[in-house]
Amino acid sequence: MSQQQPQQDEDDFGPSITNGYKPGQKKSMNEYQKLDADDEALRRWKESLGVTNAAAAGDDPHNVVVLQLALEVAGRPDVILDLTKSVDELKNQSFTIKEGVEYRTKVLFKVQHSLVSGLKYMQVVKRHGVKVDKSEEMIGSYAAKPDIIEKKFAIEEAPSGMLARGHYEVKSKFVDDDGTVHKEWSWSFDIKKDW
Repeated sequence: MSQQQPQQDEDDFGPSITNGYKPGQKKSMNEYQKLDADDEALRRWKESLGVTNAAAAGDDPHNVVVLQLALEVAGRPDVILDLTKSVDELKNQSFTIKEGVEYRTKVLFKVQHSLVSGLKYMQVVKRHGVKVDKSEEMIGSYAAKPDIIEKKFAIEEAPSGMLARGHYEVKSKFVDDDGTVHKEWSWSFDIKKDW
C-alpha cells in the first residue's frame, strides 16, 4: 500500500452550510427600527433585543468586535488570548495546556451598528501540517448593544499520553450567516505533562 499525503483544502475550514437552511435577508438597524413601527408589542420586543438607536453606535467600524478567547480550567486562572492584538502578534502567541485537563472555551465580543445573524466560531487544529481536529461552535444571533457578550462552550478534555504531547497550530475565525468573516487569525498551543 502506498502512503498518501493528506489532502490540503484550499480553505481549511471547508464549506459550512446546513442543508435546508437559508439566512434571512440582511437588514440594517434602521430598517429593523422602522419595521412595524406602529406595533407597540413588537417595539417593546425589539427594544428587549437591543434594536435601538443608542445600541447602533460604537467606536470600532466593525459590526462584531471580538475581544478575547479564553480557556477556563477549574482551580486555575483563565488562559487568555487577547484578540484585540494584531494578527502578527497573535500568530507569535502560544500557551501550554496540561494533558488530560478539563477545560471550557469562552469568547468575549461586542456587536455594534447592526444585527449579526448566525455568528459562529470555527477552528482547525494541525500538528506537523496534518489536520487533527476541526470544530465549529454556534454563538448565535445578536442585536447591536453596548454590553460585552460572553459565550461559553461545552466542557472538553485535552488529549493525554505521550503521542498527544507536542506543538499544535490553530487557525480560527468568527463568521456569520452572510459569510462575513469578523475575525480570522492563527495561533498555537503545546500539550505538556504539566503546566
